[in-house]
Formats: sequence, C-alpha cells, structure tokens
Amino acid sequence: MYKKYFSRFHWQAALLTLPFLILFCLFQIAPMIWVFVNSFIYEESWSFANYLEIFSNDFYLQAFENTMWLSIICSVIGLLISAVTAFSIYKMQGKIRSMMISFTTMASNFSGVPLAFAFIIILGFNGAITLQLKAWGIIEDFNIYSASGLMVLYIYFQIPLGILLLYPAFYALKPEWEDAAKTMGASKFSYWCKVGIPVIAPALLGTFIILVANAVGAYASTYALTSGNYNLVTIRIASLVSGDLYLEPNMAAALSVLLIMILGFITAIHHWLLKRSYHAKS
Repeated sequence: MYKKYFSRFHWQAALLTLPFLILFCLFQIAPMIWVFVNSFIYEESWSFANYLEIFSNDFYLQAFENTMWLSIICSVIGLLISAVTAFSIYKMQGKIRSMMISFTTMASNFSGVPLAFAFIIILGFNGAITLQLKAWGIIEDFNIYSASGLMVLYIYFQIPLGILLLYPAFYALKPEWEDAAKTMGASKFSYWCKVGIPVIAPALLGTFIILVANAVGAYASTYALTSGNYNLVTIRIASLVSGDLYLEPNMAAALSVLLIMILGFITAIHHWLLKRSYHAKS
C-alpha cells in the first residue's frame, strides 16, 4: 500500500513547493515561535508577568476593548452594505456585472497608507468633501482622526472584501425556489426570511468573521490616519517594538500572542461554519 502511494507521489512537483515552505518557515513559523517564547520572558527570567500586567493594566485592556468594538461594529455595517451590493451585482447581467466585480477587486486592494492619505484629502479638516458639507450646513464639525473617522475608514475597506466573499454565495439560491414561493402565495419578505437568508446564513456569518479578523489585524491605515494616537492593540504592539522611550519587545510579544489567540479563535469559528455551509452539504 505504501509503495503504491510513494510510487504515485510526484517528487519533482513537490520540490517546487520547497521555496514556499522555506519562506513560510522563515517568515511565519520562526517569528511565531520567537514571539511565543519571548512573551514569557520578564527582566531576563521566565515569568507570566507580562500577561499579568496586561490583564491588570487598564490601558492595555482599553486597547483590546477599542479593537474589538471597533472591529465588530464596522464589520456589521460593512456586512449589511456588502450583502445588498453583492445581491445587486448578482442580479446584473453581462458586462456591467464583470465591470463591477473588477472594480470591487481593485477597490479591495486599495488599503494601507494610500487609503488613509486619500481619506485625509477628502475628509480631513480641510478636505474637499468636509469643506463642501460645511458650506451646505450639513455638518458642523467632523474629525477624521477620531474614533468616528476610523469607523468610516474601516467600513470603507470592509465593503469590497465583503462583496467578493458574499457574491458567490447568492448562486446557492435557485431561481425556481422563489418562483415556487410566489406560487404558494409567499411574499418576498417571507421568501427571504424562510428560504433565502437561511440558505446563505453560513456565508453571511463566515464573511462577518473574516471581516472582524481583517479589522482586528489592521495597522498601516490606522497608524497613518491617527499617527498612533488611538489606543488599539496593533498600535500598542508597534509602539512597544519601535519606541525609543518605551522599548519593551517582550510585552509586545505577549500582546501579539493574545492577538494571535483571538484571530485563531475567529478562524476556528469560520472553519466550523464552512463545514456546515450549504455548499458542504450539497
């Protein structure tokens, strides 16, 4: 049995994955091991002091609180907008649909520092849209560098990703199901409540979890927009490893381990939902 398996194994093709495995070990596995080991080092000795300080320090707890509430709220809003937009694209025909998908793909890759700079230009204190809205009397004061500004930024970069993830899920809805529901006297609202939403529910929940993970790990655009003045976990980690006055790489490692645990838990829930999705059962 084993001889038959190894005889069919394509060693030459497997060797092509060697560069990827080397890079994966160097830039993923090795840093994670370093982070995990150093998170237990406090004043050059093994200790749980870094974790105890995190859970007893209100400033670090506030960073986790800000990260989670900002990520969850922005993901909920982004999911709702993405679901409606993805369904609209699904209903489109021909070249318009292809153009919308291409535009969404391009928009999903527009993030980081360029995205923050674009928001500063249009929604900053002297931004084009901000000045116009003030001239019309719609807004009196809007601070893009505050929590509300971060919410706008997060929702924006969540929407294209949500659309790309949700768009294929609508193909699970068979057109004859809606026709059958109409024949039986069901309204559109009843159809979506009893048929449509339950079918795409795993995709909705899975997309929501990915959006949360995407927001939790955001750093570049957040730092570029707030200059590191808003208390988030990723900002605290960066300040602890790059600061001249508060250089504490071991504390940063402990924060990173906790963030990895949160993202790992989110990923585990996503895989659990995928196993119970409509596509997995069909």
